[in-house]
Amino acid sequence: MKLAFDGFDWDEGNAAKCRRHGVSLEEIEALFDSPLMILPDEAHSKAESRKWAIGKTTAGRRVFLVFTTRRKAGRHLIRPISARYMHAKEIESYEKENPEISE
Repeated sequence: MKLAFDGFDWDEGNAAKCRRHGVSLEEIEALFDSPLMILPDEAHSKAESRKWAIGKTTAGRRVFLVFTTRRKAGRHLIRPISARYMHAKEIESYEKENPEISE
């Protein structure tokens, strides 16, 4: 799934939280240039609409990302909330369920 957006909304809070698990900001941004599986995160969407994204970095590692979208100064921005590399069992399950984007 491709999202239409104008950029990313980073600040020290969400940047630090995403880097905590070793995923760089550049890797997160590059995910949106590749096929992604995007699902609603209904359990955590009380104050704002959150989504999950699962994709592959340019180095081939699978990443699980939680994000929301925001409007700022007329721009539609993606605000990453948290990111981590996926575990082997998660990858196996994801690729089994989504063979069309698991290459």
